[in-house]
Amino acid sequence: MRRRTLLLHLRASSSTHFLPPCPPLSYTNVGSSSKASTFHSTSTSASNSRWVAVTNSLPPPEWVEPFHDVSDVISSPHRFDPSPWVPQILNLLDNNSPQMEHNLDSYCRKFLIKLSPNFVAYVLKSDNLRDKPETALRFFSWASKQHKYHHKLECYVCLIEILCLCGELDSVKCVVNELREMRLLMNANAANSLVKSFGSVGMVEELLWVWRGMKENGIEPSLFTYNFLVNGLVNSMFIESAERVFEVMEGGKIVPDIVTYNTMIKGYCKAGRTPKAMEKFRSMEGRNVEADKITYMTLMQGCYSEGDFDSCLSLYQEMREKRVEVPSHAYSLVINGLCKGGKCVVGFAVFEDMIQKGCKANVANYTALIDSYAKCGCIEEAMKLFERMKSDGLEPDGVTYGVIVNGLCKSGRVEEAIEYFQFCQDSRMADNAMLYSSLIDGLGKAGRVDEAERLFEKMIEKGCPPDSYCYNALIDALAKCGKTDEALALFKKMEEEGCDQTVYTYTILIDGLFKEHRNEDALKLWDMMIDKGITPTAASFRALSIGLCLSGKVARACKILDDLAPMGVIPETAFEDMINVLCKAGRVKEACKLADGIVDRGREIPGRIRTILINALRKTGNADLAMKLMHSKIGIGYDRWGSVKKRVKFRILIDI
Repeated sequence: MRRRTLLLHLRASSSTHFLPPCPPLSYTNVGSSSKASTFHSTSTSASNSRWVAVTNSLPPPEWVEPFHDVSDVISSPHRFDPSPWVPQILNLLDNNSPQMEHNLDSYCRKFLIKLSPNFVAYVLKSDNLRDKPETALRFFSWASKQHKYHHKLECYVCLIEILCLCGELDSVKCVVNELREMRLLMNANAANSLVKSFGSVGMVEELLWVWRGMKENGIEPSLFTYNFLVNGLVNSMFIESAERVFEVMEGGKIVPDIVTYNTMIKGYCKAGRTPKAMEKFRSMEGRNVEADKITYMTLMQGCYSEGDFDSCLSLYQEMREKRVEVPSHAYSLVINGLCKGGKCVVGFAVFEDMIQKGCKANVANYTALIDSYAKCGCIEEAMKLFERMKSDGLEPDGVTYGVIVNGLCKSGRVEEAIEYFQFCQDSRMADNAMLYSSLIDGLGKAGRVDEAERLFEKMIEKGCPPDSYCYNALIDALAKCGKTDEALALFKKMEEEGCDQTVYTYTILIDGLFKEHRNEDALKLWDMMIDKGITPTAASFRALSIGLCLSGKVARACKILDDLAPMGVIPETAFEDMINVLCKAGRVKEACKLADGIVDRGREIPGRIRTILINALRKTGNADLAMKLMHSKIGIGYDRWGSVKKRVKFRILIDI
């Protein structure tokens, strides 16, 4: 204790007591006196000798610790006080300074100190370096160059934690490689910290290295260790490995807790295995583990991302029944899911429940409900919600106005939509493609194609790049008013601009070309779509098949339908659509021939085709033929010629 006090006193006074006084400046002429010159030289030499003697008499640098042990002086709970050296060293750590290492050297040399491994680890654990990985690395590297210094395991652990928190994975690998070469003895605290750090960034190889080190050193993993191991495997999408660890826990002394279950459920949802996540969720009850709000939120998010909105609603109702706190984000998921599923009334009920429970509605909640009501044809309800939103002090954004404009256009209230659009322009609200595409679509459907084109050009002039929806809206308007060549030109421009041509784009143009009897051009577009890897939909095949049927190419339509099956595209109403369009065009003979071909090839049950044809004839005003078909055995009966049994053909209907 006396030595420490003496050293501190000596270091504090070193700048004044240990430095020799500077010799006085001489204003005497150089040549005026040789004695003066000799005296000056002798004086300087003597002074330097005294300085060397004093320097050699200094004590060696002392290793400093992060805490002072004053237990021999006082008896209190605070016997270990933080060292005053800690803030001084922290003040010198500045990554912006190229002299940081030099400043550290100078400071330690001046006060005759060296930083112990405990001190270095303590500094690395401080909040000052939490978000400064480069500074931490420089300090770590500098400390290792001290005389007779060796980093301890805790120094590496603290540095790895900083680097992992900041996502500096390349640096982490370098530090881990150095740590492996050091072959330091692993302990429980270090292992747990490393498992947590590696697990948070999904470094599986390093994670398993720590796990092996624990086994080699006889360290029993705790629940904490298991949970971070499972989390690391899940973050790296090693779900099967995480499952094996989970099974080991289930059969061992340390059983899974709510954190373990939540981590596994998160992993299953991330991997798109939501049914497996639900299965794990249901198994919690048998293990006496109570699900919390994180469990429900994770499952709801997984169900929502897969479009399973009914499960979202069920989970929400279960939360209410079990009196689990429902976070505001959970309400938003349920409301948005119900609105996307067209269940605006149920969504509104959940919305009201959310407000009653004290959760404040946001712009996104209102926008989802307004959009859902508008798409269900309840534009008045949508407008009431819009006014309520403003009265609640929430400012509608561009997306909300886009929904309003879209809803008004679809309801035929184009003039009102233009007024809201103009309001957005006047209020300098950020332009967005949804606003323009909604109004372009509305103008096009109202037959105001010239205005739609001008609005499209204005959109480009204002620097708002059109997306696929904008292009499709204008292409649809042009195709439906007979301007197919202009629509094709826009289609080509769309490709030049790098805008995605969707299956809807092709469907619009194929339909327009068939209506202008440009059948070969329509078929070329279909082939182009297939070559580009765009999967046809039921709507796109309907446009193609109707065009081919009306042009007398029924067999070609059936062949294309057969080609779609290996692609996994099987339009359920394809034959129904083709029979309906043929009957509507008065081509009953061709409809009957198609029906016979469908039955002969075993593509459909004869009874279903018979029902489709009866309905098609009835809807097109051929009630007499429908009645004849109904009271005959065509399609389902058989005629015998001796020992030969043949099904009665549909084509007989027009010969009766």
